[in-house]
Amino acid sequence: MTRRVAVTGLGLVTPVGNTAADSWSALVAGRSGAGPITRFDPARLPVRFACEVKGFEPGLYLEKKEIRRYDLFAQFAIAAAAQAVNDACLDKSWDQVDLKRVGVIIGSGTGGLATFEEQCQVYLEKGPDRVSPFFVPMFMANVASALVSMRYGAKGPNYCTVSACATSGHAVGDALRIIQHGEADLMIAGGAEAAITPLALASFANMKALSERNDDPATASRPFDKDRDGFVMGDGAGAVILEEWEHAQRRGAKIYAEAAGYGMTADAYHITAPAPDGAGAQDAMRLAMKDGGIRPEQVGYVNAHGTSTPYGDAAETAAVKAVFGPHAKKLVFGSTKSMTGHLLGAAGALEFAVCALAIRDGVIPPTINQFTPDPACDLDSAPNKAVKRQVEVALSNSFGFGGHNVTLALRRAQ
Repeated sequence: MTRRVAVTGLGLVTPVGNTAADSWSALVAGRSGAGPITRFDPARLPVRFACEVKGFEPGLYLEKKEIRRYDLFAQFAIAAAAQAVNDACLDKSWDQVDLKRVGVIIGSGTGGLATFEEQCQVYLEKGPDRVSPFFVPMFMANVASALVSMRYGAKGPNYCTVSACATSGHAVGDALRIIQHGEADLMIAGGAEAAITPLALASFANMKALSERNDDPATASRPFDKDRDGFVMGDGAGAVILEEWEHAQRRGAKIYAEAAGYGMTADAYHITAPAPDGAGAQDAMRLAMKDGGIRPEQVGYVNAHGTSTPYGDAAETAAVKAVFGPHAKKLVFGSTKSMTGHLLGAAGALEFAVCALAIRDGVIPPTINQFTPDPACDLDSAPNKAVKRQVEVALSNSFGFGGHNVTLALRRAQ
């Protein structure tokens, strides 16, 4: 028998807030996290803005020595995981938990990219003797999962997913499956990214994937708008606590929602472009609903992958229409990336948390920067204003370069 899974804790470090509560308030209010890049001088780059995390204080979570030895993406991951653990009241009840039945899956699409760039420069300018002995553990993508497991003594399943922008969708989905199948009782799952670096910006810009609205960063990310011209880079982390239902109830844990379904597919089509009809995305949504025993008409909100790229948004819209038929016009199909930018490997976990909060509060965040309607993207995106609506079931879509597709389904706790 497949076991039910509860969402009992959330932690977020995002371009619009350094906690889940602050991020959620900003999203509901429709605030953009975009602005000029401050982490380095972007003058030589064609794109000079992004959605950076602002005012992050690693000292709230880490010792000074740890801050020096951990790449920023790992710092974000630890902060989000610590928030989620505290939110689930696990900081006060680890003695009630079998740590051999607690696992961690925190993904990252790029790992310690800033550390990689810095140490390459050290090697080229100063020679091999000056390369940091901490380079490998700072750079490796799996270090976030390792550090979180060591922090809490979690001895269950532990690994890192890497599937571009579907990374933390896979992490949360895998964690769900592990609990469903009885291999763990509690999982810390999510993703972290700190890829706003000169090399990454140059590459994405040169492939024409990024918006080039340097004169107006706040309106640059405009999913589904006719004049969208690419995504906006973002960074941060999202972590969630997934817990076997009865395990959560025995602890007296609050339950945001039920993690109900997981679908994953591949386009097998192109390294960067989506299949034009969104075939892989269609199947991911259908599989997630089948996994959760969900009928299409029960879905009230789909948090779109919705990156603000010309082809991607149109293909995803077509996929939603194909899956939901006439009901597609009745649900909200919105993109919070209009405010956060694209957190790459951390996007899926962030947007899963958004769905859990939408279910809890009966509020769907807006898709901001909707100026000119696109006939190819004609579903209700909650344009420019949040929608008050009780959501019984929400889906979260995450699609990555390479044709990776993930859909996660959440249901109101009953």
